[in-house]
Amino acid sequence: MLGLGILGWIIIGGLAGWIASKIMKTDAQQGILLNVVVGVIGGLLGGFLLKLLGVDVEGGGLWFSFFTCLGGAVVLLFLVGLVTGRRGALR
Repeated sequence: MLGLGILGWIIIGGLAGWIASKIMKTDAQQGILLNVVVGVIGGLLGGFLLKLLGVDVEGGGLWFSFFTCLGGAVVLLFLVGLVTGRRGALR
């Protein structure tokens, strides 16, 4: 995902963060800026987890990057829900 540049990180991260917030039912608590932050951090987390599993994440392309961000964002929102005690994402 490094080849996308900053604008690519923001666009893909925002979209992935927004969809993840819909999946985890936290969309009412998040604005656009938090969706971007969750998506970008989710991309880093997703890439890290995939590398741990032995997946080559370097040349995956646009869709692979998006789904990596989406999966990482869902994991991130789940972990934040566990830490903060919010049960909305677990219903």
